[in-house]
Amino acid sequence: MQCPLCGHPKTHKHGKTSKGSQRYRCPHCHQTFSETFDTLHYRRQISSETIQTILQSHAEGSSLRGLSRITGVAYNTCVSVIRSASHKAQMIHNQDVHAVSTNVINADELWSFVKKSKSTVNQKN
Repeated sequence: MQCPLCGHPKTHKHGKTSKGSQRYRCPHCHQTFSETFDTLHYRRQISSETIQTILQSHAEGSSLRGLSRITGVAYNTCVSVIRSASHKAQMIHNQDVHAVSTNVINADELWSFVKKSKSTVNQKN
């Protein structure tokens, strides 16, 4: 397994976490990490099903307090999961958008966004 922190190609097994997942240690940077490093599950004591329920319910418009009641997870944990997912999604989006090359930009929805119509434009002239 490659070290996600320094990129060293070889890591060594270094025991198990309290949840039972394998820990690894990098001989180059001497840092330890688990298989779930840099994921939404890293250092969280909730199941992946609960995380999925939180994210799906939030996307459908449920309130944060409602999510806390539905899942039985603390309010701050729900907020933390949603913020982490949002941050990861933004990073992935930024990588993909920077990789896109464009020649023409189409701004069809610009006028509806600015909330201008022909009548308000004509009144000013």
